[in-house]
Amino acid sequence: MRRLALLVLLGGCPDPKVATVADAAAAAVADAAEVAVADAAAAADAGAEPAITAEAAERSLFPGSSSGCPTGDTEDGRIRCMLAKRYASDKTAMATAVDLYRDTGDLVGLEPEQTMNGGFRGMIHIVPEPPIGEHEKHLEWVAGGMRDFDKLFAGLRAARPTASPSYRWRAITFRFFRSVGRTTPSAYADGWTVAYNVSGSLLKSADGVRETLFHELFHSNDHAHGDWSYKELHAIFDPIAKKCGTNAGCLAPYAPTDTMVRGGTYYAFQPDNGDPVREYAAELGLRWYKEQRAVLAGEKLGRKPFKCGPPENAKSWSMMIAEFYGGIDLTGGC
Repeated sequence: MRRLALLVLLGGCPDPKVATVADAAAAAVADAAEVAVADAAAAADAGAEPAITAEAAERSLFPGSSSGCPTGDTEDGRIRCMLAKRYASDKTAMATAVDLYRDTGDLVGLEPEQTMNGGFRGMIHIVPEPPIGEHEKHLEWVAGGMRDFDKLFAGLRAARPTASPSYRWRAITFRFFRSVGRTTPSAYADGWTVAYNVSGSLLKSADGVRETLFHELFHSNDHAHGDWSYKELHAIFDPIAKKCGTNAGCLAPYAPTDTMVRGGTYYAFQPDNGDPVREYAAELGLRWYKEQRAVLAGEKLGRKPFKCGPPENAKSWSMMIAEFYGGIDLTGGC
């Protein structure tokens, strides 16, 4: 779970100005991500549920190679064949991966080997690491988290049946990896793909995984909304950053979560991490998730709603829930 003074290594959406050095397999997976995004856009235009194509699935499950599954089969049949082959050595993991795909359309694959520039984290060597054996708990936590999001949005639909959220949390590709000798980054998003580090410092519990995944999926949705946070939140974010710099005491009333970088400041305002306004937005989305989840569960909030802080909080909050969540906020008034 995120705690004050925890070493935070989320990753977020890679800034386009940050170079990465990847092998040919990484390029193939990037191509697959483009295919998946295009297919999702076409599905949205047709009013259909988003889905991962067999072509994109093969490049994520077998980066740089071929699954050998018959191309004449249906998309669903090919993907099930690939999952069976990828997880043949661990029947329990296979069952979890197949059930997750069946229930949510999510796919569990591998991140290719690469060396990435992690901004303030430095250069990081990444290798693929399947979520089997000692790492199978991560697969279970991901599956539990995605089903929790299903439950959340079902509860919101019941509570606000006329609202129309514009937020995707299904048909996501998860690519598992391990950072060599590091615990950074815990995860990062690229299109409708989330790369997941089995040694990530934030991914030590089911709660930590759920919250990290919601943060990363906000990045994916933010990008799909035309880089909304970059265009809309700088007018709120920049004056706060200018006034406070990295002073944690000054930033505390404006920080959506308690997540901090060791030796730095609140993750939402951490410099040298791409454009930090995107991280501020993703942490804002995470705060929304935590507050709505608590209300739906009949729990008391641990502190006053974020919108009840400084005026800047209420403004960014109202803009975000209008853009992504159909204006839904079950926390009531201040």
